[in-house]
Amino acid sequence: MHRASGDKETMLATNEILVVAMLLSFITILFTGIPVAWALAGVSIAFSFIAIYGYEVYFWDTYFLTDTRIFGVIVQRIWGQMSNWILVALPMFIFMGLMLERSGVTEKLMANFIQLFGRFRGGLALGVVLIGILLAASTGIVGASVVLLALLSMPIMLEQGYNKGFASGVVASAGTLGILIPPSIMLIIMADQMSVSVGNLFMGALIPGLMLGGFYILYIMIAATLFRKLAPAPTDLPPVSAKLIFDTLLAVVPPILLIFAVLGSIFFGFATPTEASGVGAFGATLLAAANGRLSWAVLKDVGMKTTLTTAFIFGIFMGATMFAVVMRQLGGDEFISQSLQGLPFGPNGVVITILFIAFLAGFFLDWLEISLIMLPLVSPVVVALGFDQIWFIVLFAVTLQTSFLTPPVGFSLFYLKGVAPREVTIMDIYKGVIPFVLLQVLAVAVVFLIPQLVLWLPAQML
Repeated sequence: MHRASGDKETMLATNEILVVAMLLSFITILFTGIPVAWALAGVSIAFSFIAIYGYEVYFWDTYFLTDTRIFGVIVQRIWGQMSNWILVALPMFIFMGLMLERSGVTEKLMANFIQLFGRFRGGLALGVVLIGILLAASTGIVGASVVLLALLSMPIMLEQGYNKGFASGVVASAGTLGILIPPSIMLIIMADQMSVSVGNLFMGALIPGLMLGGFYILYIMIAATLFRKLAPAPTDLPPVSAKLIFDTLLAVVPPILLIFAVLGSIFFGFATPTEASGVGAFGATLLAAANGRLSWAVLKDVGMKTTLTTAFIFGIFMGATMFAVVMRQLGGDEFISQSLQGLPFGPNGVVITILFIAFLAGFFLDWLEISLIMLPLVSPVVVALGFDQIWFIVLFAVTLQTSFLTPPVGFSLFYLKGVAPREVTIMDIYKGVIPFVLLQVLAVAVVFLIPQLVLWLPAQML
């Protein structure tokens, strides 16, 4: 290391300028359309050279100029990420979700739910949310859930006279539950980043996720009752029969068994989350075979999509790892910690400020970038203030749920628009999701005020 001249205050000021410049550079480059992984890696390399050849860095109470060994640190960190056994669960859960999508289970559920619930005012929307909850607890893939629900339910709801915005909001919000209700890809990544138990995060997020689904159901019932034109009741359905009820229950059994096999094995200690992901992938394959949907073509297609999705996520992983290493070398974690702890709001105010920043970031960034960049920087600050780490991570995850529905970069909105009937405009979708975004904010407030919603189930598991 080369000793640097100059006083401490000047060096710290330089560090702060570099940290802010690095964050702003990344955000600016994103708006150019460059892929996130390349943006993260490119900014990291650029600021590494700036730190090596142009600026002084204050790190571990020692003044020095960063040298080329920082690139060795980056390689070591990336290797450590790629060799983490926790992440083996990631492609397995992706495979499970994609295979379940092709298994025909959802089509059977939708057909029976339409017959059973569609006769009530708002019943079709209730059926969509219930299926969304089942999909969330057995797939965890938002894109697949939104597209599947849209293709199966949107034409029927519009045919029955449902308001276009209301129907769009129901489908988009029900599809996003998969990012929170375990098994969730987002929770696996958060657990890896924060070095906490995946099982604890799964159990901690289960009640808040189901609670959010309950909020959706309550809102649909109230809105359909007060505003009858939103979701009129059809008049041409046959009466409810014992056979219809039996067929509906029979259609629910396969996904329930799959959910119990995955989450139950984790809760009762029979399997680790990584092992449970293999059980889930195998179970989804069996369901596809039982429904006559399994073939070499399906297996190849699911395998290819799993590989592409996993590669995309791991590409961002590598870029985010580089970004985090350089940011810490520049003293970014110390700068952010001091900035947050210096806020005159008290511990609760600091947490609310972090969540508000994450909420705003969700308008422009995907949950993956926010999880990989922001969460590792702010979580240690929250823990230092005396809050439980599992509670905060789940609270942060509930907040990131909004990023799928908030324009202009709400991915669920784009998934829905891509497969929705032509008469549904992007403005219909934007208007329709507003109540559901407010319900998500309400869920954040409830989890913030009642931490036991998160902490109770992990304690029972232990």
